[in-house]
Amino acid sequence: MAGVLDSVNQRTQLVGQNRLELLLFRLKGRQVYGINVFKVKEVLQCPKLSSIPNSRPMVRGVAHIRGETIPIIDLAMSIRLPGVTNEDMATSFVIITEYNRKTQGFLVAGVDRIVNMNWEDILPPPKGAGKDVYLTAVTRIDEKLVEIIDVEKILSEVAPLEDDVTDELRSKSESREPGLLPVLVVDDSAVARRQIERCLTTIGMEVVLKNDGKQAFDYLKEITADGSKARDHLCLVISDVEMPEMDGYTLVTRVKEDEALRDIFIMLHTSLSGVFNKAMVKKVGADDFMAKFSPDELAERVMEIVDDQQ
Repeated sequence: MAGVLDSVNQRTQLVGQNRLELLLFRLKGRQVYGINVFKVKEVLQCPKLSSIPNSRPMVRGVAHIRGETIPIIDLAMSIRLPGVTNEDMATSFVIITEYNRKTQGFLVAGVDRIVNMNWEDILPPPKGAGKDVYLTAVTRIDEKLVEIIDVEKILSEVAPLEDDVTDELRSKSESREPGLLPVLVVDDSAVARRQIERCLTTIGMEVVLKNDGKQAFDYLKEITADGSKARDHLCLVISDVEMPEMDGYTLVTRVKEDEALRDIFIMLHTSLSGVFNKAMVKKVGADDFMAKFSPDELAERVMEIVDDQQ
């Protein structure tokens, strides 16, 4: 897997085409899992780990990699499967990722390959999977089921984020005029939806929730079917990027191509916080970009956007 990210510039060409590249890997057994390559900084053989006193069992230690001290999380243990044994550690791999402005490594049993996919072929988990499932999506590759793990759910349990707006911003929001139009929030992670909803309702905003870009686009078409504009119904849209069936970039592209929808303000709000994202945002025509997740930053920016529109 050396050089797995050598063609990042080439991968940016997928933006707006509703496509992604998945890095396939295995935990225990034959089940195959996937992670978006854009979130992967590096893949390497498991390095020597230093233990962390009083850490959670799934945090197997820290590794010192290229000048950074990076926590290494046993991905199997995080989703309640048997973890990597000490005997198998030397033959295991670590996937170094960037989520929510932080770098962490996920310990996995083996790494397979990278595949180019269409988001239309990435489907939500089965409805009967239950609320405690650690999946955001599933797909099939070579007739085998591939599960895409809800990493934000795992990280919220391993290292919970502060998701409360400060008293200062809460007080600032209380002086604003009532009767604001709702915010449409689009995210395939239930954890992320709850975080954003809590943040926005704290500052007095009404929130409409959708699970993916297709749901959001269908909703926008529905509310404007009478000839009205999207801005007659909503003050802005906050959308994740990685979502099954239709990703955030494609959602933006389709909205900006539609006369009834194009004037709505769209912020892409994503854990894909790498340096190439602002170029991608500009390419597809989004109005703003913010890396997840700072409740104060999000609340303050939303208030600025809404105030500018009044």
